[in-house]
Amino acid sequence: MLKCRTVWKKLAPLARDSSTLCRQDVRRAGLNNGSAVRVPAAHMSSGSAGGGGENKLYVLLVGAACLGGGIYAYRTVKGDQQRYMERMAEISSRPHKAASQKTAVPAQSEPPAAAATETGTVPEPKPGAAPSPEEPSPAAPGAEAAAPSETTEPPPVDSTPASTKVPSHAPYLLIGGGTASFAAARSIRARDPGARVLIITNEPDLPYMRPPLSKELWFSDDPSVTETLRFKQWNGKERSIYFQPQSFYIQPEELNSAENGGVAVLTGKKVIHMDVRGNKVKLDDDTEILYDKCLIATGGVPRNLQAIERAGEKVTKRTTLFRKIEDFKSLDKVSRNAKSITIIGGGFLGSELACALGRRSADFDLEVIQMFPEKGNMGKVLPEYLSNWTTEKVKKEGVKIISEALVKSVTYKDDKLEIQLKDGRLVKTDHIVAAVGLEPNVDLAKSAGLEVDSDFGGFRVNAELQARSNIWVAGDAACFYDIRLGRRRVEHHDHAVVSGRLAGENMTGASKPYWHQSMFWSDLGPDVGYEAIGIVDSSLPTVGVFAKATAKDTPKAATEKSGTGIRSESETEDTAVSPVASSTPAPAVEQQRDNYGKGVIFYLRDKVVVGIILWNVFNRMPIARKIIKDGEEHADLNEVAKLFNIHED
Repeated sequence: MLKCRTVWKKLAPLARDSSTLCRQDVRRAGLNNGSAVRVPAAHMSSGSAGGGGENKLYVLLVGAACLGGGIYAYRTVKGDQQRYMERMAEISSRPHKAASQKTAVPAQSEPPAAAATETGTVPEPKPGAAPSPEEPSPAAPGAEAAAPSETTEPPPVDSTPASTKVPSHAPYLLIGGGTASFAAARSIRARDPGARVLIITNEPDLPYMRPPLSKELWFSDDPSVTETLRFKQWNGKERSIYFQPQSFYIQPEELNSAENGGVAVLTGKKVIHMDVRGNKVKLDDDTEILYDKCLIATGGVPRNLQAIERAGEKVTKRTTLFRKIEDFKSLDKVSRNAKSITIIGGGFLGSELACALGRRSADFDLEVIQMFPEKGNMGKVLPEYLSNWTTEKVKKEGVKIISEALVKSVTYKDDKLEIQLKDGRLVKTDHIVAAVGLEPNVDLAKSAGLEVDSDFGGFRVNAELQARSNIWVAGDAACFYDIRLGRRRVEHHDHAVVSGRLAGENMTGASKPYWHQSMFWSDLGPDVGYEAIGIVDSSLPTVGVFAKATAKDTPKAATEKSGTGIRSESETEDTAVSPVASSTPAPAVEQQRDNYGKGVIFYLRDKVVVGIILWNVFNRMPIARKIIKDGEEHADLNEVAKLFNIHED
C-alpha cells in the first residue's frame, strides 16, 4: 500500500497537467469552430503530439495502484473477520473450560472461590469483613459486622497478587498506601465517579488501618489473629484491619482500559524520584509513570535511639520499631517466646503497647518494662497530676515502670540486652521496642523541589493542602496551615482520614481550606481511654474538671452504646451547641485527689482554649470542636465543662 501511495504522489502532477491541457484544447477548439469537435487522443498528453506512450504508462500505473489497494483492503477485512470469529469462539468456550477445570479439582470442605469477572478483578483472599463500597469514609461503622459466611473463610495467603504491568499514566496518582491515601481515593471517586486512581505503596499489603495494631489486635482470643488480621472491637463486633477487600480494587494494568475507572494498588513499589515539571515519577525499578494530579501521603518512619543505632547488629536485630503489619506479627511472636520485653517511650504508642503486653504477661510469664524520660506516663501530653495517676493505672496492668530514664548505651551480653541509663541504672531484657516518635517521610522533597518545614517537619503546604498547582500532601507528612490554630503537623488516624478526604476533594477542584479540627484517641485497655482535639501540650496552662466515673464511662461501654469501633468516625458536627460563658470570675478548680474517673481538661494559650482532652468521656467531640472553633475567652471553665454532661450518672 505504501508503494502505491508513492507512485500516486509521483503521477498526480502528471494527471493534473494532462487534464488541464485537455480541457484547454477542447475549449479552444469549440471557440474556433463554433461547435464541439472530437479531440485526438494524442492531444490529451502534455508531451509531443505524436506520442501516446506516457498516457499508456499512466493508465497502467494507476490501474496497478487500484488493484494493489483493492487486494490490501480485501485481506484486511478478511483478517478482521477471522479474528472476530476466533474471539467469539474463545468467549463461547469459557463455560466449558471452567466446567472442565472444576471437575478436575478434588472436592474440598470450603466453597470454591468465585471466578474472576470480565473486568479482571480478582476474588478477595483476605478476610471479608471490610467495609462495603458505599461507606462514606474508610472503616465506616456500618460495615463492621461480619457476614455469616465469613466465619468459614480460609486464612489468606497474600493481600494482593503481584502485578505484571505498571500503567504508564495515571490521572490521579497517590503516593503511599495508608489511611490518608485511601481516604483521598474514596473522595476522588465520590466526586468523579469515572476517575482512574493509582495508589503506590512500598508495603506488600493493601491499604489498612494502623490503630488496631497497638490496640484491639492484642486483645484477640483467636490464636491465628496474626494471619487473619481480624479483631473484635470493644463493642464485640468483628472486622478486618483492611479498609476494603481485594475485589474492591482493579488491577494496575487495567487502570487505563477500565470503562468506569476505579482504584488500583501497586504494592511493593517505591517512588524514588519526582519530576514536577514533567508530571512524572520514577519507581525503584526505573519504571516511569506520568500523572495529571498527584497526592503525597508517604506518612512517616519510626524514630530510633542513637544508642541503639550505634550498638551493632546483635542489638538492632532484637529491637522493634513498631509501625507496620510485619512489626505486629514479629512482636507478637517475640512476646510468646521471650522472658522480658522493654518498651522505651511514654507516649501514645508506647503506653498502648505496654498495657497490651502487660495483659499478656501473666499468661506467658513475660516481664514487661516501660521506661521514659518524663516523670509520668504520657508526661508530654497530660498535666502532671493526671500523668502520675495514669502511671499507676499502667502499673496495675502488669507493667514495671522506670521513669526519668535517659538511655546512655545498649549492649548485647550473655544472650541479654543491657540498657545502661545515664543515672547508672542497668536494665537487662530480651527485646526492645523503641516507641520514641515518628519522622515524616520527606524523601521526595529534594527531587520534587518541595519545601520542608524547619520547625514541624513534613512537606509545607497551604490551607488547601497544596504544595504545587497539581501536587497535594495529606496525613503525617503534611505540615499544613490550620486556619484556627496556625501551622501544624498531626500524626493521628482521624487527621489522616480528614486531610486525605479534603485533599481528594481539592484534587477534583473543590478548593476547600482545612477547617476541620481532627481528633485523636488512645486506650489503655478497655477500661481507660481518652479523646483529644487541638493542641494538647503539658507545657501549656491547663484546667481540669473531673467527676466520679460509672461503669458506662469506659471505651468498651462507649463503643457498645454507639455501635462504632473507630471512634473518630462516629462524630458529627450538627450536635454541637455554642457554650455560654459565665460572667462571674473563675474559682480555683479543686482537683479530686486520686479520683480522675472521668473529666475534661482544657489547654489554654493566651486565655483561649486551644486543646481539650475528654478523659473517659465519649461521643462529645463536636462540642469540644466548637469551643476551639469559636476561639473565645471563658470566664468560668467549670460552666463550659457542664456542656459535656460529666456530672450525669
